[in-house]
Amino acid sequence: MQFSRRFVETLDGTPHEILIDEDATGFAAPSRSFPFASNCTYNTAVLTCTVPPGHYFVMGDNRDNSSDSRVWGFVPDENIVGKAFFIWLNLNEIGRFGSFR
Repeated sequence: MQFSRRFVETLDGTPHEILIDEDATGFAAPSRSFPFASNCTYNTAVLTCTVPPGHYFVMGDNRDNSSDSRVWGFVPDENIVGKAFFIWLNLNEIGRFGSFR
């Protein structure tokens, strides 16, 4: 990992070192049991989940200490409050998006 690409991002005056490891897998094993956990298959190549009716699969932003439905499970519909009104997308550093295969 010492030879992986790195850059520093500053948020609210706090620098965060970002490590880019192209060989890393997207594997995130569940850290605790959650309802409908048996709907997910975890391995180092792929995560496959069947989201139960009335629930959502929610993704985190992959920042420090971020977790999401891969770790704590599906979000019931009744827990969603409000409506999205803004989508943030940083187009100044388009190279950070990676590439499609």
